[in-house]
Amino acid sequence: MKYFPESALMQLEFDKVQALLQEHCKTELGKEMAADLRLHTHIDYVKTALQQAHEYKQLTLLQENFPNDFILNLKKELRLLSIEGAVLTGEQAMLLRKLAESMHSIVRFFDHDRRTQYSSLYEVIKETHYEKKITATIDEVLDELGQVRDNASPELARIRISLFRKRTELRRVFDRILQKLQKLNYLADQEEAFLNGRRVVAIYAENKRMVKGLIHGESDTRKTSFLEPEETIELNNDIQSLEREEGREVYRILKAMTAALSGYSFLLNGYHEILGTFDFIRGKAKLALDMDANYPMLLPHAQLNLIQAYHPLLLLYNRKNNKPTIPVNINLDKDAHILVISGPNAGGKTVTLKTIGLIQLMLQSGLLVPVHPSSQLGIFKQLMIHIGDTQSLEFELSTYSSHLKNMKHFMESANGRTLFFIDELGSGSDPNLGGAFAEVIMEELAKKHAFGVVTTHYLNLKVMANKVKGIINGAMGFDEQTLMPMYKLMVGKPGSSYTFSIAERIGLNPALIARAKKLVDEGHFQLDKLLNKAEQDLQKVEHKEKELQKLLKENERLKKEYEILADKERKQQQYTLLKLQNQIKEDDLQYLKDMERKLKQIVIEWKRADDKEKVMKQAEILLFRRREKQHSEQLNKKVQDKFEEIKGQIEVGTQVKIVTNRQVGKVLEIRDKRAIVKIGNIPINVKLSDLVLVQEKPAEKVDEGK
Repeated sequence: MKYFPESALMQLEFDKVQALLQEHCKTELGKEMAADLRLHTHIDYVKTALQQAHEYKQLTLLQENFPNDFILNLKKELRLLSIEGAVLTGEQAMLLRKLAESMHSIVRFFDHDRRTQYSSLYEVIKETHYEKKITATIDEVLDELGQVRDNASPELARIRISLFRKRTELRRVFDRILQKLQKLNYLADQEEAFLNGRRVVAIYAENKRMVKGLIHGESDTRKTSFLEPEETIELNNDIQSLEREEGREVYRILKAMTAALSGYSFLLNGYHEILGTFDFIRGKAKLALDMDANYPMLLPHAQLNLIQAYHPLLLLYNRKNNKPTIPVNINLDKDAHILVISGPNAGGKTVTLKTIGLIQLMLQSGLLVPVHPSSQLGIFKQLMIHIGDTQSLEFELSTYSSHLKNMKHFMESANGRTLFFIDELGSGSDPNLGGAFAEVIMEELAKKHAFGVVTTHYLNLKVMANKVKGIINGAMGFDEQTLMPMYKLMVGKPGSSYTFSIAERIGLNPALIARAKKLVDEGHFQLDKLLNKAEQDLQKVEHKEKELQKLLKENERLKKEYEILADKERKQQQYTLLKLQNQIKEDDLQYLKDMERKLKQIVIEWKRADDKEKVMKQAEILLFRRREKQHSEQLNKKVQDKFEEIKGQIEVGTQVKIVTNRQVGKVLEIRDKRAIVKIGNIPINVKLSDLVLVQEKPAEKVDEGK
């Protein structure tokens, strides 16, 4: 990707993003890849890089352990493999073994399912394979601690057996000498030590002539002499000779092992690069998690549709300081490809511009970006930026001269795959003349179909924005009541600079404000005032719209709750009805079973009994008891439908229900614990305890029109 000027990446703070990425990388190769992050224009490369970071991010969120913990830098060891005659130490060889084992773990990680699930990550190792002969070659020579094994060669085994025997013999001889000298009280506190690779005894200096042997040295105080006893000299000589033989044989074995491993030099270098690549991808995923970054939709053509886009560095800073960050929503396509942002100073115009630019740079370098996943971003071939004071002392150019020089480059180089950013277009010159040049520059960039964002205070640019094809207006929100910026981009309308509003709110002398208003062109003043009012009205409309949306959501929630309750009540009624029906069926079934059992008993009695008439009466009672019961239940239902039980004292003239036969009548007379109740025209003597006070239910009202 081409960019202008050379400081463009630094102006958009892309270098700070690289520094954050480097901090997340552990290997030297991963850090180098982060430092050398390139901007790509091939959509396939960008797509692969984004997909790899996205898959590693998903892998992290799913808490799957990816086996790439090996983070050592092995460039030196791998370089030795390419040098003929070079020899690896045991420790260096064990590091290469760890490298091969790490590669083995990664290959095993990508089973059949994961190759599909993490297809882009699998592409990193697709062209390589794990070679078990590498670890086998090392394991034949070295043990777990990186020491050459005794059986690495027959010669080494012979030497080490001889060494073991000589050292055992030396230890026995030395122990005898120590016991003898101990009895003579010649030994110093240290007793024994090793000097020049030879075992010596520590004796008091005044006794050194009393013991035969070689003196190898003295202590700092010269009170102790280190002496090799005469009896151990030959043994020490033999041991040193064997140790030299051992060293030569170990060197020969390590050299042969190194030569064998050099045959896998290309493969091991590939392993090292793969582990560095995975470390780099992990760093990108970690950075994405820090920034809440996502994988947006990539488009093959130039377009920008950012939804809930955050400035990455501002988001991290605000989060650290518990401050909110306002996202940006912007859509630039072939019909509306240049956005003119206006509004008061310190309202967030430049931050918005940098947000869009930095997100595009991150995307084309293969980094996930802090936008909503449904955002759509295209690939641009070149990026041009003009932010801040670009005065050039070297070429003796003023601010405006430098500005025009950059604009000349913009107009000459721009095309349909260009993304440009201009902060304060036309500033640094006479407002009228600068504004005229700014219009020309805008029209020319629009003709070239370039995509870009321009910030300005010029009213003429705000007016032309919606008249020239491809250019649209935008404004940064500003609360006129509190004089505080809202840092919210509103696309589709120009914004006011709030010059006079800010002056009034801070308490500037009204007379001075009035004089300033007279000096301003009336049309210019009225237009700014109109923009001011339009913006405030729009903010009110947006506030009302939010309230309406809130009420609609609440209404929808209540509707769903009502539907759930209604459905629950309907199901409860159905359940109760079915339960009642089942109960009735169960009662009928039980009655029929009892009837069947009793009839069978009657048949048996019929056969046995001499008095057939008595058995017939029992059958009649059994058959007609059900009908009487039904009649009683029907009578009880009629009484319940017409009358309701009430509390109170039974007196003469009150209506009562007889509990035993469920008939209703009027009390004529009360005698002690009994009462005379008139049922129809018949008086009946009933116990007071068998009576319940009742009253007629009120008749139900009939709806009008029925």
